[in-house]
Amino acid sequence: MNEQIVRTVASTTRWIVMGVSGCGKSEIGQRLGAALGLTYIEGDSDHPAANIAKMAAGTPLNDDDRKDWLLCLQSRIKNAQQNGTGLVLSCSSLKRRYRDLLREGDPALVFIHLEGTRELIASRMISRAGHFMKVSLLDSQFRDLEPLENDERGFRLDIALAPQQLIAQITTQLI
Repeated sequence: MNEQIVRTVASTTRWIVMGVSGCGKSEIGQRLGAALGLTYIEGDSDHPAANIAKMAAGTPLNDDDRKDWLLCLQSRIKNAQQNGTGLVLSCSSLKRRYRDLLREGDPALVFIHLEGTRELIASRMISRAGHFMKVSLLDSQFRDLEPLENDERGFRLDIALAPQQLIAQITTQLI
């Protein structure tokens, strides 16, 4: 496929960078947005204050806690889709029903699932400063995680690779 065609398709696609907390959604999302010339949105910035406080206190969110947050993200996705603009959004998207809700904003949404071992992710979480998400919540994230299914548009990437390698893999998937 012609590189210009790939860039055009990629630049009008809405992307979700997903995975458990600490897998690198923000970094890869920012890098992907820059590589494709798209707006990057940190999904955590749309969490209500009550959700942030709950996670900061070490309490996992439940489906009810996540509902309004996911609807807010769905609205952002739908606005981009209606405007014909691409977007990169980081969102854990742990469960299939969450991804289905997001896809209601754009059925062509593409998910990039960042995967890694619990040990690698926990070590990354421990080394980051000032984040509200506690390492103690990681097990609940893995319990809730429902990996992408074959009928979902997207792909999985191993976070053991360097960020620039992950971005190269994503752009290779476009060809």
